[in-house]
Amino acid sequence: MRANGNPDVPSVLTVLLLAVPVLAGLAGTALPAFGYLPVLGFETLSLEPFHQLFAEPGLTRSVSLSLGTGLTASIVSLVIVLLFTAGWYGTRTFRRLSRFLSPILSIPHAAAAIGLAFLIAPSGFLVRFISPWATGWTRPPDVLILNDPYGLAMTLGLVAKEVPFLFLITMAALNRPHIQNYFKAGTSLGYGRMATFFLVVLPQIYPLIRLPMLAVIAYATSVVDVAEILGPTTPRPLAPRLIIWMNDPDLAMRLMASAGALLQLFVSAAAIFAFLVLERIAETCLRQQFVMGRRHQREKVGQLAGLIPMLSIIVLMALAIALLVLWSGAKSWWFPATLPQNFSLTQVIKAVLMAGPALTSTLLIASAAAVIATGMTLWLLEARSYRNKRDSRRLKTLIFLPLLLPQVGFLFGLQMFFLVAGIGGTIGAVLLAHLVFVFPYAFLSLSDPWNRLDPRFAKAATSLGASRVQIFWQIQLPLLLRPVLVTFAIAVAISVGQYLPTLMIGAGRIETITTESVALASGGNRQIAALYGLLQLLIPLAAFTLAAVVPSVVHSNRSAMQLKG
Repeated sequence: MRANGNPDVPSVLTVLLLAVPVLAGLAGTALPAFGYLPVLGFETLSLEPFHQLFAEPGLTRSVSLSLGTGLTASIVSLVIVLLFTAGWYGTRTFRRLSRFLSPILSIPHAAAAIGLAFLIAPSGFLVRFISPWATGWTRPPDVLILNDPYGLAMTLGLVAKEVPFLFLITMAALNRPHIQNYFKAGTSLGYGRMATFFLVVLPQIYPLIRLPMLAVIAYATSVVDVAEILGPTTPRPLAPRLIIWMNDPDLAMRLMASAGALLQLFVSAAAIFAFLVLERIAETCLRQQFVMGRRHQREKVGQLAGLIPMLSIIVLMALAIALLVLWSGAKSWWFPATLPQNFSLTQVIKAVLMAGPALTSTLLIASAAAVIATGMTLWLLEARSYRNKRDSRRLKTLIFLPLLLPQVGFLFGLQMFFLVAGIGGTIGAVLLAHLVFVFPYAFLSLSDPWNRLDPRFAKAATSLGASRVQIFWQIQLPLLLRPVLVTFAIAVAISVGQYLPTLMIGAGRIETITTESVALASGGNRQIAALYGLLQLLIPLAAFTLAAVVPSVVHSNRSAMQLKG
């Protein structure tokens, strides 16, 4: 597992993979923002791009939309997860619902947004279900639900996708030694279930949740694909407008777009700062409650406040997936019919053949990114086992750096560097851009199972003369086969869902299922849009199916390594 006997090699490669593209991208964004872009003939520093930016109509509204929807969706998602965990952790209901949340995590954002649009649109399934018998509507109502000016549909779409992610992070944080002892201690002191969680358990695990939560805020305040499908259009949130400016035929608009990217960095930073202030206020309130000693044993309302939103998200996402399946095969589905009048596989076959190039590039990039990210994660974790904890914490912070920055903040500059280097618009460049975002999730997914691996296995093997390479391949990897394959599947899902890196770094030459589905979502052919959204979903589903089946086959004669329950 070592290169040239040096355990620092994987750390160096991690720094090169993550820090170099991010820093180069930030530099490549900042310089054009101040008027310096020699390749286009702009060789003098100037504030003119900012003057043009602030003169744009509706800019304040775009900024407020990005800040408001992103921060609201992130906070609401965290509150739902914490309330549900506090009220139901350890119960049968909790275990059952947890099984539904994990598959939702694998759904790409664009596919979830398309399915949600089919559900809540004025001509969507919810309106069809109650029409005309309850509403009297024989035509879709003239109500602006999708692309509403306040971004409510966009916020709902973000909440539906961020809740499963934050739930996974919370479950990983709860899977720590002595956590059960904290629950028992709170119960012995007379605290209710929710009071024990918020006053005793949450302060212990929250440091493990904070960094992923900040990453969620950075993403939600700068999201592009969900905003294009569900967000307002007059004006759009800031990030989608930046993409329009960057692709404008007038090359001078790239300078203003770069200035806007710096503004997006400020917006995301402001959202993170606002959350940290609210976090401090909440911490103070919890401390006061702890000092006052109230037991809060009547918690039915709080338990329902956590259960109902969680159930609603699961039902919404299940319906959204079902609608993708129905629409992809529907030949005719006229309002107000609840179900399609006719199905046709001919159009499906034609669409799949048409999607061939995009599907091929998606599979190629996703599989390569997943293999590289999973392999580098294993290499890094194995090397970290022999390093001090301080270096590990610093490296973990670096790994999360790309997730704490808005993608548009450095992808603009990274695109310029790739174009200058002559590799812009190639699959290799897109793969590198995907790895910047896929690797952190792979590390996050696999680090906890690796850290929980009993170190006595390695010590026993070492005492018998086994080398580190032998220990890894013959002991650690077989024991971690299921988590490794799950990490691979998560990496595939993250890569498939990368819209902006593919669009920007691919320079419009690399088509994937995600870029095509976002473009088709605004068109009039719902069947084709649904089919592309379904393909987005099926690729991660296939990876997760392999992650479940392969270990069961490999460990068929190892009862202790079978998945229980």
